[in-house]
Amino acid sequence: MPRRRRTKDVNRPELHIVNYLDQLNYASRMLICDHYMPPDPYNPIVEGHLRETGFYYVSQIGVVQCQSALVNALIERWRPETHTFHFPIGECSVTLEDVAVIFGLPTNGLPVTGPTMSSYEALEVECLHHFGVAPRKTECRGSFVKLTWFRRLKEHIVLDNDIQVQRYVKCHIMLLFGTIMFGDKSAAGVHWKFLPLLRNFGGIREFSWGSACLAHLYRALCRATRVNCKEIDGLLTLLLTWAWIRLPFLSPIPGNPRVFPLANRWRNWDRDERAYRYHSLAHYRRVLDDLQEGQVCDIQLSLYFSLKVLLSGV
Repeated sequence: MPRRRRTKDVNRPELHIVNYLDQLNYASRMLICDHYMPPDPYNPIVEGHLRETGFYYVSQIGVVQCQSALVNALIERWRPETHTFHFPIGECSVTLEDVAVIFGLPTNGLPVTGPTMSSYEALEVECLHHFGVAPRKTECRGSFVKLTWFRRLKEHIVLDNDIQVQRYVKCHIMLLFGTIMFGDKSAAGVHWKFLPLLRNFGGIREFSWGSACLAHLYRALCRATRVNCKEIDGLLTLLLTWAWIRLPFLSPIPGNPRVFPLANRWRNWDRDERAYRYHSLAHYRRVLDDLQEGQVCDIQLSLYFSLKVLLSGV
């Protein structure tokens, strides 16, 4: 009889960090959550293909420096049972609409799902199909292919025909998966399970990549609430941008409000707002405890004013 795999239960309320904040060891717990990498550049020749696949806007997002104290304060208010933040004025959560306007990803379509085999042979076959070459075992980590392999491959692709262009775009998409969209704590590799979904190049846009990103964020938040958790992965750019749009009194001054997707409002904000990086966990706990009605902004209103500014400059 095959062994039954044990799954981690992230919905155990007794292990939530808020139950331990009165203990000295956990009162000021700060998760490691600063593992950002610069965005990968791409050849302008493939810009049209990135638009067709739905990954153009997310490719434009730069580094949004993390505010670790704010992330930790939000995690303390996240409830895995409901997938919502609990604030004094009620519950609030990141939605598909938020993902669409913050990342510019499609949120309708087929579910992002499939097998997650760990066989190197299966990985090799899939990479040969997509790229004509496969990574060596030393360039993999279990079911993860190192991002450095995709970067080297992309640099050596000559864009002289449609097949090479498609290989280049797939490389770039896999790098997006391993960094901004589905990055893990190491930010060094990407799971090859996504490759089968890229087989039909014309059908890449048919998948609801925004839904997958939202699910990835929810899972990361649920895991981070566990008292024994020391580090959070996931879409911290999405989480921070959502918090700054919904709770604008908590945000640094946006560097450029005339951009879409909205995440780029705070691209490299730390260059001019260095003092903001040193706001403490106690500060964010206090302002969230004092949250009043009227301080939460509707993302539709924020998007309306952004589009109005954009159109006024046309």
